Amino acid sequence: MNKVIVIAGPTASGKTDLAIKLALQINGEIISADSMQIYRGMDIGTAKPTLEERQGIPHYLIDIVDPDEEYSVAHFQRDAKIRIKDILNRGKIPIVSGGTGLYINSLVYNITFSETIADWEYRKQLEEMAEEKGPEALHRLLQEVDPISAEKIHPNNVKRVIRALEVYKTTGRPISEHQLESRKEKPEYDYKIFGLEMDRSILYERINRRAEKMIEMGLYEEVKGLLEKYSPDLVSLQGIGYKEIISAIQGECSLEEAVEKIKLNTRHLAKRQMTWFRKTENLQWINIGETDTWAIIKKLADSLNNGN
Repeated sequence: MNKVIVIAGPTASGKTDLAIKLALQINGEIISADSMQIYRGMDIGTAKPTLEERQGIPHYLIDIVDPDEEYSVAHFQRDAKIRIKDILNRGKIPIVSGGTGLYINSLVYNITFSETIADWEYRKQLEEMAEEKGPEALHRLLQEVDPISAEKIHPNNVKRVIRALEVYKTTGRPISEHQLESRKEKPEYDYKIFGLEMDRSILYERINRRAEKMIEMGLYEEVKGLLEKYSPDLVSLQGIGYKEIISAIQGECSLEEAVEKIKLNTRHLAKRQMTWFRKTENLQWINIGETDTWAIIKKLADSLNNGN
C-alpha cells in the first residue's frame, strides 16, 4: 500500500516550513489541509507560504476558490485524493500538511460524505434561529438528537451544527452514526501521521509574533481590499485575522485592540487543535522545540521505508 505522510498540529507550530524541508529531501509535493488557505486573495491572514518560501515545491489546494464560494470537507477529500494519486503516479511522495482536523480525518479515516442529503428549507430555518436566538440555542438542539456530534462540534461553528441537524432530520439518524459506518471501509493509502507539539509558552509567543508580523506585512490593507469586493458576513471572512480587522475597519475597536484579539483567538484555536489531534489514532507526536529539525526529517523519511 502506498504511503502518505501527514504533518498535523496547531497553528504557528512550523508545519509548513517542516513540510517544505521534508519535500526537498524526499522528492515530495505538498497538499495543504488548511480550510482558510483555499481562498484566493486571503494570503497574509491565512499565513499562506509565499512562492519564495515554497522553494519550488508544488503546493496543492491553496488558492482554489474565491472567498464567496462554498467549499466543504467532502470537496477537500475528493480533491486531496485526486492529488495524492497524481503525485504517486509521477513517482513522488505526497505530504499532507495542515491544521484543519476535519480535513485530515476525512482522509485518514476515509469518512464518506453524502452530498445528496440536503434540506434547504430546514437549513434556512436553522440559520434564522441562529441569527435570532444565538448559536448556543442551535447547539442545544444538536445535543438532544446527537450528543456525540455536539461534543465534537463547537457551538460557534454554526455551519457544522446546522449540517449535523440537517442530516438527522433527513435520515432520522445522527451524522455521527453515518460517519462511524463510513469508516468501516479502509483508506486507500497508508497514512503516516505526525503531530507537532512544543511548550505552550513558546507556541503562544510564536502566535503573538506572527500576528504582529501579519500587520507589518499589510493585513489591514488586505482585509480592506477584500471588503471592496465581498460582504463582511461571508463565512471566509469570519476566519481569525479577518473578523478582528473588519471590526477595526468598521470602527468597533482600535487596530491595537484588533491585534490583541487576533492573538487571543489564535491561542484559543491552537488549544482546540491540540485537543482534536490528541484524539487522532496512530498519530506520532514530535516535540519540535526539543528535537533537531534534521532528526525530525529523518524520522519522517524513515517512516516511508518501514512499518512504523
